[in-house]
Parts: sequence; structure tokens; C-alpha cells
Amino acid sequence: MDLNEYMATCIAQVERELNRLLPAEDVIPTTIHKAMRYSIFAGGKRLRPILCMAAARACGGQEENALIPACAVEAMHTYSLIHDDLPGMDNDDLRRGKPTNHKVFGEGIAILAGDALLTEAFAILALVRPVPLYSVRDFIAELAAAGGSRQLIGGQTLDLEGEHKQLNKNELQAIHLGKTAALFTTSLRLGGMTANAAPEHLDALTRFGTHLGLAFQVVDDILDITATTQELGKTVGKDIAAEKSTYPHLLGLDGAREEANRLTQAAREALNDLPADHVEPLSLLTSFLLDRTH
Repeated sequence: MDLNEYMATCIAQVERELNRLLPAEDVIPTTIHKAMRYSIFAGGKRLRPILCMAAARACGGQEENALIPACAVEAMHTYSLIHDDLPGMDNDDLRRGKPTNHKVFGEGIAILAGDALLTEAFAILALVRPVPLYSVRDFIAELAAAGGSRQLIGGQTLDLEGEHKQLNKNELQAIHLGKTAALFTTSLRLGGMTANAAPEHLDALTRFGTHLGLAFQVVDDILDITATTQELGKTVGKDIAAEKSTYPHLLGLDGAREEANRLTQAAREALNDLPADHVEPLSLLTSFLLDRTH
């Protein structure tokens, strides 16, 4: 399988579906819809939607059947980025190689754009087709849990509270289980659910997503030191400036690379508990995320 071709196909499908589902720029009030679309169509790798679609395939379903939850998780993810970049959070100027939402539209509209995308995530997911094992309610509850105070918001809270402090590995991991791994895991689980995945296969996707999400964050922390702003499309060195604990700070660069490898291997082992016939995209994505340079 050509992973780049697979990802490009998934991205094109997600882009078309997001364009169809979200309000057009000329819908009144136009400013908010322009701001929402500015961030959601600013580029990016669309990793979470791709994982969602690949998980559907891994569980014996069709990628197209996972497009609705794929778009829902991308809307939630983009909302989190808009809010994460705000002056009261990470106060960043660049995202996906472009000025952040609040730099273009102002802080107030950026807050509202994030709020609107979070709301749209659930409106989109409500369109999902139920399957024998999972009702629409199950899909909604899955995404709500990932985005709530115990996971995504909880991770963001711990991240803010951890600034200017020396955290240990368990404390650092708690941040990123919520801030990063939760949405990875939920993207995979939602995709599996569209394929009517057996509970044991959802468990495997959960273990896979947890380890993959943490590995992704370790690599992110490494790239914040070793890559350039142009390569990443966002300001590098922000973690150091904010005096945040990171994996390289805690473990050293070599130790962080070892941790990324360990977590990636654990993710690969979780794939052994999924049907072998259709798991190739997830396997290839695992290597892609470990070896990425941006």
C-alpha cells in the first residue's frame, strides 16, 4: 500500500465533507463563518480523521462510512487549536503555517469560532448512521467524554497548571493522555464503531490510540527543539519559553527518542489484537508518525 496515496484520498474526502457540512462563508453572520472556515481549512495533516477512517477499515468496514465521525473529530480538534493559541493559553502567532485565528479575527471572534466548531462537532456526529451494537447516543457520548473535563479539557488544565513547574514523568503523561491521546483514541474508536466493531476490537483500538497518542506527543516535544518554525508551521521553542516540562527536558533527547520508540512498539503490539486482513493502513501510520519531521 502507498500510504501517501491513501492519506491523500482520505484527506480529499474529509475536505469535501467538511465543506458540505459547515456553514458557507456567506451565511450571516459572515464573520464567524469565515473565522471557522479559516482555521478548519488552514491545512494540517488531518491525522485524526485518517485514523478514524483507517480504524473503520481495520474492523472490516468502509472508510466512507466513517466520514461523519471523522469530520466531527476534526471540528473538535480545530476548536481546541484555536483556543490553545489564545493569549490566555499558549499565546501563539502561527498555526499550520498561517497567522492564528485571533491574530486575524481578534480574540473575541476566535473564542466564538472555537465554540462554534465544538458545537458543530456534535451536530455533525448526530448525522452518523447507527449500527447494531452502537446507537447515535453511543457515538455522541464517546466524543463528549473525549472532549470533556476528564480528558481533553482536563489535559489542557493540567498543562496550564504545570507551567513553571518541574513535573515528573507520571504528571507529564497525565497531561498528554488528556490533551493528545484522548482524541487519537476516540477517533479510532468512533471509526471502529461505524464498522460495528466487537468490544474486544474497540479495546485494542483504545490501547493502540493511547500509546500512539503519547508517542506522537513525545515526537512533537522533540521537534519543538530540533525542527524549525517553517518546517512545523508553528512557533518552535514555545515550551521552553513557557517553562513547560517536556519529554526531552525530563528524559533528554536520546531518552525521549527511546520513549517514542517504546510507545510506538506498544502501539504496534495492540494491532495484533485486530483482524489482520485490513490493519495495514494503521500499521503504516504508526511508522509514519514516529519518523515524521514536521
